[in-house]
Amino acid sequence: MIQFLYKVIMTLGIPVVEVILLIRTFLGKEDPNRINERRGITKLKRPHGNLIWLHASSVGESIAALALMEKLLTSHPLNTILITTGTLTSAKLLKDRLPHGVIHQFVPIDRPAWVKRFLNHWSPNLVLIMESEFWPIQILQINSREIPIIIINARLSKTSYSRWCWAKSMARSIFGSIELIIATNTEQAQRFQTLGARKIQVGGNLKRSAKKLPVKVAAIKELQQQIGSRKVWLAASTHEGEDLAVIETQKILKTKFSNMLTIIVPRHPQRRDEIRLLARANQLDVACRTKNETIQPETDIYIADTLGEMSIFFDLTRYVFIAGSLVPVGGHNPIEPAHFDCAIFFGPLMAKNQEIADEMIKIKAAIQITSNESLPHTLEELLNNDNLSKELSCNARKYAEDGGTILESISLKISPYIVGIK
Repeated sequence: MIQFLYKVIMTLGIPVVEVILLIRTFLGKEDPNRINERRGITKLKRPHGNLIWLHASSVGESIAALALMEKLLTSHPLNTILITTGTLTSAKLLKDRLPHGVIHQFVPIDRPAWVKRFLNHWSPNLVLIMESEFWPIQILQINSREIPIIIINARLSKTSYSRWCWAKSMARSIFGSIELIIATNTEQAQRFQTLGARKIQVGGNLKRSAKKLPVKVAAIKELQQQIGSRKVWLAASTHEGEDLAVIETQKILKTKFSNMLTIIVPRHPQRRDEIRLLARANQLDVACRTKNETIQPETDIYIADTLGEMSIFFDLTRYVFIAGSLVPVGGHNPIEPAHFDCAIFFGPLMAKNQEIADEMIKIKAAIQITSNESLPHTLEELLNNDNLSKELSCNARKYAEDGGTILESISLKISPYIVGIK
């Protein structure tokens, strides 16, 4: 019944869907030049030969998918990979990093006509879905065409799991139709089994396999000259509601470390002006990267409001706070700074990367703070305890580098399905 109602709503609710797309475009969350891709319309031709469709919803999944795509194309060079994402940020990140043989499109919204149009055009031979992007119409239409589906890095948060349990019959029709689910751990595997999945394997967390981000040496040298010998820390991918805690941390520690500098990289660069106003309201001096403002001795906050440059700031600092973890976003991937010898700490809300967070805490590769108020205390401890900072950064780097075995394992699990493509 729930599945039927969902299909009716997505079929008849076209005016609402179009309004949502219009609003998202106005807010800068959709590319107006590619909005038709969300309707299943594309300007690109389907290449000849076998095509694997890989869907990765946003930035974290896209970065993990890059390593997997490179591995699969090396092992099976006669295939083309189509990767779809649902966010503008992930599309921009992928733009200059896609391996040869990979095409990017925005994923169609889960309306029957739009999904059908997408599948008719691209006609994939195999579908790979990252993590928890389970769109009912999409999955059922793929299944009706007898195209095998593999879920990679499969995971369900406690909230999502509870919702699927509530819609048990719909869950069984969805998960029971999936060829293979590669879960991140045994607990996740059990959840999918309860929801009706037929074939489940445990493969580990693919996000650990993400390669070290490429660096821009010239930009690093330029900024390092501006920073000099100052103590500097990074708040990576902040969301609304977190910047004040970061700014207050700078304000507090500035009284103890006179040369303190805070770098804020907002998850959404368009938030730069509100962060600037917030910092100035706290009597702090601010410089903004997109305005070509340099870091001066008096600069307290440097707002790095660009996309695709996070590696620059990981390279510049030894202390990285993983944002999205003080607000109910779920926390971002701490593996990225782990490659850069950074002492990593994050807040209590790490649901999207909970397994990685728990593992890093267990092996002393990261610190978890409990509240906004503990942010300055933790950072001060790291600044004053060089041995602790080195221990965290060394353990984090080793943890990240060991992720290659997970990539190999998942690739081997997928390979038989690629070999068997008809």
